Amino acid sequence: MHRALATIDLDCVRHNVQTLRQRLLPKCNLMAVVKADGYGHGAEPVARAALEAGATTLGVATIEEAAALRALGFEAPIVILGPLTGAEMGRAIDVNAEILIWTLPFLKNLVTVAHDLGAAIRCHIKIDTGMRRLGLYPRHLVDFLDMVEPSPEVVLSGVMTHFATADEDDADFFNFQLHAFEDVVQTVLTTGLTPAFHAANSAATLRYRESHFNMVRCGIAIYGLSPFQGDSAADNLKPALRLTSYLADVKEIAEGDSVGYGCSWTAPRRTSIGVIPIGYGDGFSRRLSNRGRVLIGGNSYPVVGRVSMDQITVDLGPRPAARTGDETVIIGEQGGEAITAEEIAASLETINYEVTCNLSGRVERRYKG
Repeated sequence: MHRALATIDLDCVRHNVQTLRQRLLPKCNLMAVVKADGYGHGAEPVARAALEAGATTLGVATIEEAAALRALGFEAPIVILGPLTGAEMGRAIDVNAEILIWTLPFLKNLVTVAHDLGAAIRCHIKIDTGMRRLGLYPRHLVDFLDMVEPSPEVVLSGVMTHFATADEDDADFFNFQLHAFEDVVQTVLTTGLTPAFHAANSAATLRYRESHFNMVRCGIAIYGLSPFQGDSAADNLKPALRLTSYLADVKEIAEGDSVGYGCSWTAPRRTSIGVIPIGYGDGFSRRLSNRGRVLIGGNSYPVVGRVSMDQITVDLGPRPAARTGDETVIIGEQGGEAITAEEIAASLETINYEVTCNLSGRVERRYKG
């Protein structure tokens, strides 16, 4: 029995990468995004499975994530998709990571650092087509290219943007961004440069083939989760993660007895309460108090009382079929029933990304496939 166990099926990751690649335009590559410890699934094993299935590049958010993968022996291109400080530029060069550039001051600083180290660094220009986070406005692109082209310290590996609404039903803003990036692509091509052009996240990869260019960046979909917060099976994706605990105790309580901190739930009848040793310290959100559910023996049981740091309680009913030691499913299938990350996200009014990323380090990860 395991107090909190996440079992990740790497065959599902491979299947998902292959499914995504089948949707791509010819000669289009796939970057597998494994930041935030592989969205809570484990960056190293997911990265290996994704590369085995045909991904060509890995995406991370920080220099620490890039350095960790290099230390583990990964030789594939690694792109740091987040900002770097001046002190981190040298580390990026040391680990042969590709980085984003988006302002002239940052570019000038990078050229100086690389020159002092006698090195060149592969870079991706980030274009702001409407997201209004990191990114160079398209109107400044020519000035930027004029500085990049004569600088031997900078090798232009990519030009990218990020869609704000690819997962939304209204395509107007998506099309606005897409057309803006298409203009950027044409401007770059007129210089004779042929970098990777990448804009599509998982949602755009699945929904808008015209956004593929010659590389896509897929994160949530490689884990088998829906970028649309719906049924991942609709896009032939298979969830890789199954989160389980066990039933530590079953105890009878009387009508009117309260359960847990704050006495937030009171038994409407004589019933039995199941105690499960997982809580918000593991990533089972406290906001699921009196609203979440678990599976035991293929049956669904509601969470009652407040979620504690280390335990939750569920109402097993007056004649419980569940027994101490029974496997308890938090995310995944059991007996033909399923609880998905998307279902939990809907209960929390958030997205499936947050559900898996919030799994803490004390949840044991095991891998199969």
